[in-house]
Amino acid sequence: MTGLNRATRRRLLDLPQFPNVWEGDRRPLSSGSPMAQTDWTEPSASPSKPDGECILWVDGSMGVVRAMDVVPAETGPEAIVRTLLRAMEHPHNPGQPARPQKIVVRDRETQFYLRGVLQDLEIVLDYVPELPLIDEIFRGFQDVAETRPPKLPPQFADPLIEKAEEIWQDAPWEMLGDHQILEIELNQWDLSTVYASVMGMLGMEYGILLYRSLDSLKQFRQRVLANESLEQMEEAFLGQDCLFVTYEADREEEEFEEEFDLAESDDSDIKPVFGNLHPLEGIRSFLYDEEAIALLVVLEALHRFVRQHRRKLENDAFPPISSRYKIPVPKGADADVALVSVKVATMPDVADELFALVGDDEEAAFPVIRDDLVPENSFLSLGVIPWETVERMRSQLDYHQPGEPAEVGEGLPVILIQTSRPKAKAMIAEIQSAGGITGICFNPGSDPFVGDHYDLGLLQTGNDELHLFGEFEEDEPTHLQARKKWDQRCKKTKGYCGLVIAKGLTGASRGNPSLKDMVALFEVPAIGSDQLGLGTLERKFAVDWM
Repeated sequence: MTGLNRATRRRLLDLPQFPNVWEGDRRPLSSGSPMAQTDWTEPSASPSKPDGECILWVDGSMGVVRAMDVVPAETGPEAIVRTLLRAMEHPHNPGQPARPQKIVVRDRETQFYLRGVLQDLEIVLDYVPELPLIDEIFRGFQDVAETRPPKLPPQFADPLIEKAEEIWQDAPWEMLGDHQILEIELNQWDLSTVYASVMGMLGMEYGILLYRSLDSLKQFRQRVLANESLEQMEEAFLGQDCLFVTYEADREEEEFEEEFDLAESDDSDIKPVFGNLHPLEGIRSFLYDEEAIALLVVLEALHRFVRQHRRKLENDAFPPISSRYKIPVPKGADADVALVSVKVATMPDVADELFALVGDDEEAAFPVIRDDLVPENSFLSLGVIPWETVERMRSQLDYHQPGEPAEVGEGLPVILIQTSRPKAKAMIAEIQSAGGITGICFNPGSDPFVGDHYDLGLLQTGNDELHLFGEFEEDEPTHLQARKKWDQRCKKTKGYCGLVIAKGLTGASRGNPSLKDMVALFEVPAIGSDQLGLGTLERKFAVDWM
């Protein structure tokens, strides 16, 4: 057993000792406990799976919690000592640092362990069968868990989930950008009109935001584009007034060792999440009855609209369209009518107004960076290809876009993207349809939400679009060294570099493709970030770099 070192014992003995009795205990937390979660969970009749353990040290004489900690269930007995020392030296409450005169616990093993550790601190250690104050605290935790509402009203839970899954199959984000707003007139359940914004066109976050007012939607967009501080951005986010359904992966956290593509996943991996945002309520990840009923009806109307007008909305088209539907009132709803008339209409003028906020021409202050060209889970590297190999690639590869590099130095600096054969061919076809590659650039980027800084790898295509091929941490040593060599090599080639697309991602040649694995070579200028005039790009809506 590990004991306290001498310096720690002297420091603790210097603390004043009050004639107080402290209670200490360590108890398992279930998933329904408010301390075991950061979200509202639906109570279950089945036994809850343990979600770690809570350590509590309470001053029973004063009726205050001195220290509290939540640890994994497998954590050793040292954890209860660490929390006790913090209770003595750094209490949570306004009380002064101190030693108790007596400690009582309800577990014999804990008593014996603490007796060995604390034997030189002049503290009496006793066993008692019950700890009244800690028992009361945990009863309070349980009461809170049992009185919390479920995420969805039980009578509407299954229909809502089914309707959300239907919307997932519809994939409205394949046609609609988040600025192309749909007006949905409901006039029921305290909602007159909601304004639907679809997230997901760039393949990062998927969902439907249903704003209760157009002003709320516009104000949020304006604040997001105002380059405000992180605190102001959080305030803007919580200031929205909307219902929402978003989609996330229904997988264990340890399964995310590799990048996970939500759009290409099985339907069984998708879980809809429902909630509400309001300036005075903040974010609430559960719905009350009327909100659930209204959302069911709105999602059904949206489903019918997308199914009816899909062709009209393809290829970035957003013409004036208006349709009215008779939607059945969900079973279990307290309503005087069996059918609700719901009107769904596009809002082209609003779409133009929102798009103009970020600029829609070549001088836009915040260009949209597309993130759908490079296949997910591709192998990416910065390197160099000897000139002899470059010459062979020019004559042997299926596709070659010629350039005019100065053939000096060790070879042509290249970006290598290795993926599967079908995805490589699809990527090449998309590049060809966009007019080829006209330049490769590295540009600074930042995420104001978390304070991270990036070196963004960008491809410019012939139609003047920018495509993100990589996000590299700005201060990562390996990338810094690779970028330094990249810049040096591009100077020697008179500003030329290359993009190589290769197959063989899952074979023996992964990360080191041979000439027979190479599919395409693009010889293009290396563009300086100052030439594009982008400045530092910021992640704005959590879906775009702008």
